[in-house]
Amino acid sequence: MEIQVECYAGYRGEERPVRFRIGRRRVEVREVLDRWWGPDHRYFKVLGEDGAVYILRLDLETGGWELTLYDRRVDGPGGRR
Repeated sequence: MEIQVECYAGYRGEERPVRFRIGRRRVEVREVLDRWWGPDHRYFKVLGEDGAVYILRLDLETGGWELTLYDRRVDGPGGRR
């Protein structure tokens, strides 16, 4: 599923998502839980302000973002795993 992602680029130019939009719904990123790189993609596992976990994938060639995982199950205070 394609999504719109707003990013922050730090002093080293590394992007990280800060919020994204799925349709009309906007989700603030509470925390980047993990990140990894493939040959042509970057992946970010993030905790949304809604307590859900998302994996966002950035296609380095096109610059397009995709939602590859949505997990609404939450455990413990604040939705932490």
